[in-house]
Amino acid sequence: MQKEMSAENKEKIEQAVLTILQAVGEDASRQGLLATPERVARMYGELFAGLDEDPAKYLEVNFDEQYDEMVVLRDIPFYSMCEHHLLPFMGKAHIAYLPDGKVVGLSKLARVVEAFARRPQLQERLTSQIADLLMKKLQAKGAAVILEANHTCMTIRGVKKPGSVMVTSAMRGLFRTNLATRNEAMNLLTGGK
Repeated sequence: MQKEMSAENKEKIEQAVLTILQAVGEDASRQGLLATPERVARMYGELFAGLDEDPAKYLEVNFDEQYDEMVVLRDIPFYSMCEHHLLPFMGKAHIAYLPDGKVVGLSKLARVVEAFARRPQLQERLTSQIADLLMKKLQAKGAAVILEANHTCMTIRGVKKPGSVMVTSAMRGLFRTNLATRNEAMNLLTGGK
């Protein structure tokens, strides 16, 4: 459940948005913009809710299971905010891990992705954070994470290259050290692409 933003922080964001609107030459008192500062403050509360959340809590409940083959969850939608321009990037996460006696509910993997994504981020860091947490909390034999995302900071400003997809990967444990295991994971994570 998302923690409510403090009234003080909400007011700070509203004032900042009002200042930005005025600085770009807008009439912040016109009808269409009257509630914009408040809407943006609510939106930021939602988009950055991961700052007040510990993603590790989603991996606390796991199950003893003597399953020692790969567990893969692909095509987990996510969105985050690029910390350089505060513009969104969005895409899909693909996760694999090799259990060592512990498995976790699949929805928990998606919740981990969301909790890390809902904060100012870099895609590279987000990828590593997910993989590192799986290794630590599940004591997995290996973890592999691939993120594919479109970055609006690249598509609507600057170089303006819509359709560009950034792909990052993090390989830990056996996925890093065993070539056959890595190849199998890559095939499953990418759907053979």
